[in-house]
Parts: sequence; structure tokens; C-alpha cells
Amino acid sequence: MLSKLRVTATLMSAALLAAVAGGAASAQEVVRVGNLKLAHFAGVSYMKEIAASCGITIDLKLFPKGPDVMQAILAGELDVGATASEAAISGRGNGAPIYIVGGFASGGARLLATPESGIKSVTDMKGKRVGVTRGSIQEVLLAAELGKNGMSAKDINIIYLGYPDLNQALLQKQVDAIMQTEPQSAQAIARGFGIEVLKPYDTPVGSPIRTLVMSEKFYKEHSDAAKKLMDCFVKAQKTFMNDPKAAEKFVTQDVFKGQLTAEEFQEALANSPYTLEMSADHIQKTTDVMAKYGVGKMSTPAKAEDWVKLDLLDTAKASNGVK
Repeated sequence: MLSKLRVTATLMSAALLAAVAGGAASAQEVVRVGNLKLAHFAGVSYMKEIAASCGITIDLKLFPKGPDVMQAILAGELDVGATASEAAISGRGNGAPIYIVGGFASGGARLLATPESGIKSVTDMKGKRVGVTRGSIQEVLLAAELGKNGMSAKDINIIYLGYPDLNQALLQKQVDAIMQTEPQSAQAIARGFGIEVLKPYDTPVGSPIRTLVMSEKFYKEHSDAAKKLMDCFVKAQKTFMNDPKAAEKFVTQDVFKGQLTAEEFQEALANSPYTLEMSADHIQKTTDVMAKYGVGKMSTPAKAEDWVKLDLLDTAKASNGVK
């Protein structure tokens, strides 16, 4: 009888522990994260894979372009979003209650032309058909490159297309050149229908840094979850920065489902390395270029120092041994 009581007590204890563990797991706060299906954005998606170890659950949603991520944040559908800087800058410049809380990739742009176009420089694009994604950092860089060369959008025939459609248009020679992102530009080069004219990093913008954006509401009212999210962000980025093969496997197999080769990924990564860098100065310079050329219409361009909040990033980097 005593033995049966002991067995029953043991089973009850095990059930209680399981219930407690289950309760703890279910108590993990869900963070709604928006991202893009691009090679250099993959570290943000990887957060979902390790979120449980960070004490949170991530509800990941993918969008076609950065402005769509911003719209979802404004609609209250996302807590955090990955965008190129111009989407965040435009949003804040139009009153969006958001903060830039980190950076995760640099570069990620190339001016490509068809082999038959004869385009070897920016000035060669006069009168040519040039494709770009509206509202993208590539549009900002295109405007800056034109301005640097004494040109404007009026000197070319701009055709606005989404990132995948830009490659199709170049392949079918519906455009003469495109300002493209990664890995699409790497794919165009590898498959022979695009040649690199230049990497557009010689303007005041420099090499653009992609931004992790957080709603003010989440930053202020869910500070514990925000800290855990940033810890997860740093761990994910650190994994990809320290282990390129892990990044390659995740991007080629999980993100692109075999539609991107290892060689294309490596070419893309060389032009869009993962990082944890971000600064208010970089955002201010990008804001100034956007205002100068009228890209991303803003009612009032915001001062970067007022909304670039890197305290959570700095804390997470320190706790994970990242300088």
C-alpha cells in the first residue's frame, strides 16, 4: 500500500512539474516580426528558429518590400520589422511612432545592365530604360548616383518594378539597366543576363545599413520582451556572422527552398555582409539624401538622434560578448 502511495505521489509530482513547464512555455510573449525574403535579411528570420531559447515566441510574417512592413507596423499588425533605412525614414518623417533599434546588413545593391546595352557608367544611362523598386533603398542610391554625375531622374526612363520582376525585365531586355538588391543581382550575374556596372556606395549614403525597427508602443510597454527580442537578434546575427556555412544552409534551403545556389549566395553575401552596426549619423546622412532628391516623401524629415534608440542593442551586444 505504501509503495502504491509513493508511486502515485511520484506521478503527481511529475504531472505537476510538466504542468509548470508547460505553463512557462505558454507564458512566453509572442513578438510579431515582419521581414523580407532577401539573403541579407535572413538573420532576422533565423530569430524564429532560436526564439524559445531566448524566452519568447516569434510570429514571423514575410512581405514583398520594406514599405509594406512599415504599413503593417502602423496598422498595429507587427511589433518589430526589418526594412531598408528609407522605409523607416519615410515612416518616421510622416509621423510614424517607430524607433530604429538596430542594423543587420550593409550594402546589398548593384547597378546592372544587359550585356548588349553598352552601359558602362551612370552617364551611359541617359535616355535608357532603368528599372528600380519604388520606395526602396535602391531608389535612394539611384537618385544619389544620378545627382553625383550631374543627372536626374528626368534624364532616364524609370520603370518601377518589384525585385523579382526587375530580373525578369532585364532577362527579357524590357529594360536596359536595373538598380537591384541581393541575391537577385548575384543571380543575374551568375546566369549571364546582367553585368555589374557599379556598386553604388560612393555617395553620401555610403554603404546602406538595413534597419531593425520597433514600434514605440512595444519598446515602452513591453520592455522585458523587447530586451529578449534584441538578445535573440544579436544571437542570430552573431551566428551568421561567425558561421557563414550555417547562414548559407539556412538561406539556400529554408528561405529560398533550393532556388538559390550556394555560389549565388556567396556572391550575394560578399555584397551584403551581415552586421550589427548602426548609428544615428548614418541614418541622418540617408535622410538628408532622401530629402535632397525627393525620394520617399516626408512631411517633416525627422532628426535621427530623436528616434535612433540603440540602448537595447548595446546591452544585448555586451551580454553576448559582441564589441
